[in-house]
Amino acid sequence: MVDKKMEENIVQFCSITGASTRDAKKFLEHHGRLDVAVDAFFNNPNQFASSSSKSRAKEAAPSTSKLGSLFDKYKADAEGDEISIDGTIKLCEDLEVDPEDVVMLAVAYELKSPRIGEWSRQGWLDGWKALGVDSLPAMKAVVAKLRKQLSSDPKYFGKVYAHTFEFAKSEGQRSLATETAQAFWGLLLPYGLQGGALSHIDDDEDVKMGDTGDEGFKEEYIQWWFEFLTEKNLKGVSKDTWLMFRDFIRTIDSQFKNYDAEAAWPSTIDEFVEYGRKRLES
Repeated sequence: MVDKKMEENIVQFCSITGASTRDAKKFLEHHGRLDVAVDAFFNNPNQFASSSSKSRAKEAAPSTSKLGSLFDKYKADAEGDEISIDGTIKLCEDLEVDPEDVVMLAVAYELKSPRIGEWSRQGWLDGWKALGVDSLPAMKAVVAKLRKQLSSDPKYFGKVYAHTFEFAKSEGQRSLATETAQAFWGLLLPYGLQGGALSHIDDDEDVKMGDTGDEGFKEEYIQWWFEFLTEKNLKGVSKDTWLMFRDFIRTIDSQFKNYDAEAAWPSTIDEFVEYGRKRLES
């Protein structure tokens, strides 16, 4: 007999991963917590598959030649052995995804895209193989799963978020142009806040601040952040500021009261806290 809590977790597990109810139950029974079970599934979806199922999965491994043919299709006449902007637009059309859709940042992470609109052959082959697909219909299905995972899984969101900094900055530059940073923050932050990937946590990364009655960082504060950067006339965003702003969002309260100014936060975030407090008082 499955209790109500387990039923709820099974529904959430299936929604996040796209797995069957049977697999959801196995992962949840083995790992206990929903977040741990979800991480385990994405790390090894065949953990509880029978030997015959594993054998069939091995036989159905993605084809290097099929993936290579698809790569060549999108590469077309691009110089070098890479897919460029034109090929990326065609790929997005075939995947039925807007090139500016936030899910393409997850695809960029999975395929280790070095820069906007560029895909290397090795990253393409390794990435799609790791995702277990070699055809456009299967790629569409995987992209749908990545969309859910990016929205709801804090660890996965963090990986995509970190890769986005390297992906978005100009070659040879150490920082990210502020306008570019704002564009990508504008894609990622609302998505993470709405889906739960940026859910608020305590210092031990365990208890959601929402459980204490504080809603934490609000979506409207993203615009405050942009306005603050404009007033500050900041030309570039360092990697530390980019990475730690995610941590800031997940730990700060809605009134900016529990901020530890003695911690190793970048000075830009220190100044934003003062800016936010003044706006809250006005």
